[in-house]
Amino acid sequence: MSHECCNDFTRAQLLRGVAAEAGRGLPAIEPGMPEPAGTGLTRRRLLSRTAGLALAVYGATKIPISAFERGIAQAAQPEKVLVSVFFEGGIDALSVLAPVGDPLYPSLRPTLKQAPGAGPTFTEDTRLQWHPGAAPLATLHAEGKVSAFPAIGYEHPDQSHFTSRHYYEIGELDIGQHAGWLGRYIDLAGDAENPLQGLSMDGTLSPTIATLEKPVAAIDSVDSYEMWSHVDSPIDAEMFRSFAKFGSLPSDSPALLQVRRATAQTEQLREELGGVGAIESPVAYPQTEFAHKLAGLANYLARGLPVRVVTLNAAGGYDTHSDEAEDLGKYLTETCAGILAFQRDLEARGLQDRVLIELWSEFGRRPQENGSSGTDHGAAGCAFVVGSKAQGTMVGEFPGLAQLDEDENLRVTSDFRGMYCSLLEQWLGFDAAQVIPGAEGFERPQLVKA
Repeated sequence: MSHECCNDFTRAQLLRGVAAEAGRGLPAIEPGMPEPAGTGLTRRRLLSRTAGLALAVYGATKIPISAFERGIAQAAQPEKVLVSVFFEGGIDALSVLAPVGDPLYPSLRPTLKQAPGAGPTFTEDTRLQWHPGAAPLATLHAEGKVSAFPAIGYEHPDQSHFTSRHYYEIGELDIGQHAGWLGRYIDLAGDAENPLQGLSMDGTLSPTIATLEKPVAAIDSVDSYEMWSHVDSPIDAEMFRSFAKFGSLPSDSPALLQVRRATAQTEQLREELGGVGAIESPVAYPQTEFAHKLAGLANYLARGLPVRVVTLNAAGGYDTHSDEAEDLGKYLTETCAGILAFQRDLEARGLQDRVLIELWSEFGRRPQENGSSGTDHGAAGCAFVVGSKAQGTMVGEFPGLAQLDEDENLRVTSDFRGMYCSLLEQWLGFDAAQVIPGAEGFERPQLVKA
């Protein structure tokens, strides 16, 4: 990334990378820093690293192949899917939905201000204007498929990347929780034998879906499932079959038995997933890594794999302390174009009523630009719920720039935990009180069409 990131953001990336490595502790950074959800979970690797692929299963004691066989059967009785997309670094909500109609906007953003008419007007509050890079979202919004939160967050906002992101990942304003909010949902409503019920598509375990008991999976490729070995075809096939035979042997040692089971399951998965990787799409996707992941996900859903919740990072990074205009425009365009293509793909396959997409970030950025053509950490941010079943309306008002909070940041008009409660109850059909602490105290916006 060409923009400069603050030290806190760099530490956050370091800690989360370490958390994904089984058995490794976190480095001591600063007192009071929360551990990422999922820290300390055991990891069981079922497929070795190959040309672009690692499949890791977290929190599992056994992963029978029946989990994947069930997925094909579930195609006849499909479950709803929630896709969580994270704008990493704190996206500038006041550029995504720019308040060009607010009289204070030009003075707060003399360099970064958008000209009226540079992007589509946000029809539910005509003071606001979509960033040109978010035009694909504006298209879906015009079709009634986007619910927009122009000022979402929580009271007494913490402007640390690490801590604020932790709050969003675990669904509460406290530290020390080792399961993500969707991980807790999976623990309560999920399957003990289905690792694909929670799928992280960025190569490491997403804290949002970190569970305490039920298995979830992480992949770093959507279309390459060949096992790597030191021998070539046709000898490698016989070698893998030998692994399966080895895995079926009995053992008096629990440790050796676990190794043998994992070996046998690796071969089973290799055979089962061999034909899944070829992506065939009825629509054209942008030629970006983010869009390619979404194309792969649509392919998984079309093939009936038992996916329930999915996490992935948006294209690029959004910690735009300097040179914001160029970086934000590039990465926002990549992300929103990918989302639009994914939605069109779902519609072409008849899957549009099964999937909702949630777009979120750990905070917004300050209304006043800094001296480096960028913006610093703020409070209220933006979030979006996208899909054919999305209610398609604005949630919470845009508070305006005349009455900022005590730190001169944009005031929060929607609590992110209310959004979570609505997604759990209205989309996933699950009692939010079992997942979100203090759920009874949060207003539930209508996010899903009746």
